[in-house]
Amino acid sequence: MSDAAVIEPVAPAAPADDRLAALEPLRGTTVVVKYGGHAMTDDGLRRAFAQDVVALRRAGVRPVVVHGGGPQIGAHLDRLGLKSRFLQGLRVTTEETMEVVRMVLSGKVQKELVGLLNEDGPYAVGLSGEDGHTLTAVKRYAEVGGECVDIGLVGDVTRVNTAVVRILLDSGHIPVVSSVGRGEDGQVYNVNADTAAGALAAALGTRALVVLTDVAGLYADWPRSDRVVARIGARELERLLPGLDGGMGPKMEACLRAVRSGVAAVRVLDGRAPHALLDGLTGAVGTGTTIVPD
Repeated sequence: MSDAAVIEPVAPAAPADDRLAALEPLRGTTVVVKYGGHAMTDDGLRRAFAQDVVALRRAGVRPVVVHGGGPQIGAHLDRLGLKSRFLQGLRVTTEETMEVVRMVLSGKVQKELVGLLNEDGPYAVGLSGEDGHTLTAVKRYAEVGGECVDIGLVGDVTRVNTAVVRILLDSGHIPVVSSVGRGEDGQVYNVNADTAAGALAAALGTRALVVLTDVAGLYADWPRSDRVVARIGARELERLLPGLDGGMGPKMEACLRAVRSGVAAVRVLDGRAPHALLDGLTGAVGTGTTIVPD
């Protein structure tokens, strides 16, 4: 690990009032939040996340939530007797799997999240990446052993139409976007939620992208060490990408694209910690990894 990557200790959480006051520099700015992993399956974490998003909105921040639903999709596939397969951290998506993805993401997961956010007011509005051509995608392949491998209806974002999202933001709503995209040929694709969030953040010109995950951040030397890299530049992250395993590869690739497309900083936070979003944005907790342009 070069000097471009900084490892820092964990700081204690600040009182709630101090955290809210620390949001003042973000007032009027748009923040995209990728929501997924364990934070979506634990009831207490779901409610804490919803409270954080509403707190951002009430503090004058303009949050946009982009969500996945891997655990829920996997559980539904299991009930149908369909196996889940992954290559390079991406779900192999057959036509049958794609039907489940659309149903679970835009039907179950999104409706539940919108409902939680709206318990405190008429804030959240759900939309799919298909709606209003918000996300246009092209078929993506996995690279295994130097060979391109067909992984089905998996898409990479080629264009973002921010019109609907901006209308919702300007009217005081919280857009909640499911990570599904449509191709120029009308084919619907399963888009990795990290990829979707990074592309949307770049297109909106956001100040920050926050990625909630199931680990403490980017590890400096995994699996030999669980030390977390506190801050890393784009060039150093690009150097590390080939050695990242599983879902961390697509996640860090999306973060790298975001900072190289104009996003000032990406925060990768441990979504298993209650109120990780609010703590991370206010700097109250020193966990997580911040990716910045060089």
